[in-house]
Amino acid sequence: MTPFVTLSGRAVVLDRTNIDTDQIIPARFLRRPRSDGYNNFLFHDVSAADPNFPLGTSGNPPILLAGANFGCGSSREGAVYALIDSGVRCVIAPAFGDIFASNASRNGLLTVVLPEAEWTALRESVVLCADVTVDLPSQEIRAGNVTCAFTIDPFRKERLLRGRDDIDITLENAEDIENFEANQPSMRPWATPS
Repeated sequence: MTPFVTLSGRAVVLDRTNIDTDQIIPARFLRRPRSDGYNNFLFHDVSAADPNFPLGTSGNPPILLAGANFGCGSSREGAVYALIDSGVRCVIAPAFGDIFASNASRNGLLTVVLPEAEWTALRESVVLCADVTVDLPSQEIRAGNVTCAFTIDPFRKERLLRGRDDIDITLENAEDIENFEANQPSMRPWATPS
């Protein structure tokens, strides 16, 4: 996965609360292989019903400001895939669905929780056409004259900075794993078929 260090660019505001994973990507599209990309299904039904919906299937700004409880609902990793495949790398909201936030960090999407007042100030700056910079090492967001500090779990931060997914993290211990497997016959002779 691509490391996330500093991201600068335009942002789009999705000023809606309780956006669930079925709105982000309807379940019927999850049967497709991940290798085909999920960008064509991002907010598929929502954008079909609302021609002024601010996100499309590609070419989206890399930063999304969303209302509280973004990514609630079912455990759907495809929601994260759809956002990333369509160009979004960071979502800023007052609150996230827990499983969505976990899936996001595992796949290279930064989720930033800001208190409502700071989120509103940032939103107003974005509406006034300010570019946004998200600086993960310093845990800071800047847009116009607005600067917001944010907190992040140290493990998630390190994972994003290094661009490491679960397999990469496991492979960092490959030598220990190989040594453990090599010693199994002598440590547990009863478990080894004869």
